[in-house]
Amino acid sequence: MVFDTVFDPQYWAVVPFHFWSLVFFTFGCIVGSFLNVCIYRMPQDLSIVTPPSYCPHCKYSIPFYLNIPLLTWLTLRGRCKNCGAPISPRYFIVELLTGLAFLACWLAYGRTAPWLAAVYSVLMAGLIVATFIDFEHFIIPDEITLGGAVAGFAVSFLLPQLHGAKSVGQGMARSALGIVIGAGVVYAILRLGKLLFGRQKIKLPGETRIIFTETALCLPDKVIPYEEIFYRKSDTIVLEARTVELIDRGYGGVTLRLSPQTLTIGNEIIDPENVPHIEAVCSALVLPREAMGLGDVKFMAAIGAFIGWPGALFSLMASSIIGSAVGIALILARKREWSSRMPYGPYIALAAAIWIFGGKNIFAALFH
Repeated sequence: MVFDTVFDPQYWAVVPFHFWSLVFFTFGCIVGSFLNVCIYRMPQDLSIVTPPSYCPHCKYSIPFYLNIPLLTWLTLRGRCKNCGAPISPRYFIVELLTGLAFLACWLAYGRTAPWLAAVYSVLMAGLIVATFIDFEHFIIPDEITLGGAVAGFAVSFLLPQLHGAKSVGQGMARSALGIVIGAGVVYAILRLGKLLFGRQKIKLPGETRIIFTETALCLPDKVIPYEEIFYRKSDTIVLEARTVELIDRGYGGVTLRLSPQTLTIGNEIIDPENVPHIEAVCSALVLPREAMGLGDVKFMAAIGAFIGWPGALFSLMASSIIGSAVGIALILARKREWSSRMPYGPYIALAAAIWIFGGKNIFAALFH
């Protein structure tokens, strides 16, 4: 096959090893610049192709000579050349992190399997994009998850050695098994978590007045933005109200249900967009709660497509340990509460990276 020739280690060894180290780092930084575009535009459903890179503050179209990875941010001291507005350090961090990730892949696998260094570099790029988007927006776009699953399956067809397979059919089967087991186990955990912990009942002292504004639920002791309550369209706030007051009418002794798309008061169904203010008196209410989302399920499918079912299971176990440790540390440091929402995708990504750079040996030691 042509890939066997292109990625033959003897072919690559004609040039000094660390020449390729420099190539991988430089190319990684260039890819990191593109990843910044993805991180900024994907959550907003904007094209990652057009228009060319621009300042998010003044919309100044950035020329090529001011779009050099790492160097531009440093020479401009993190500010736009045109308007002087600050440019987030995230742009520099992503470029440097991607360059180092590509370099690490080459140093780990370049001498024996240059093709594996290239494939893992692609996977690391996807992990970086997913991490930064999930941290900021609590979502992982389908272009990364479903697209990653397709890409991993396609690579398994072209390079079945990715899964230690000796034939195309065996490589594709192992990739498919990684997708099924990776997504299936996480989905089972999601459904079990929803069944056991999917609702949070809040008891209120006596008959308490609570307020629903256009953006948040206002309780006597705190204000909870709707984005921290409604993770899915089906999530619903439920309460048995003694009274419910809208701007133009009132109700007594009714059940109130509020979801992102529907407001139900008793038997009346109302579009919540038409109700900017609600006051209700009750003694308790039930809030939806989600342990993880479908984005994590699809993300694990993409990872399983590249690293197979052992890597997917390792990523699940390691990410749960890492996520728990980080969450407890933040709670002890009073940086978050027990009920606070926490992105899980970054910990899956970190666990997958650990698998790439040595987790296989840990998994083998644990399960022989």
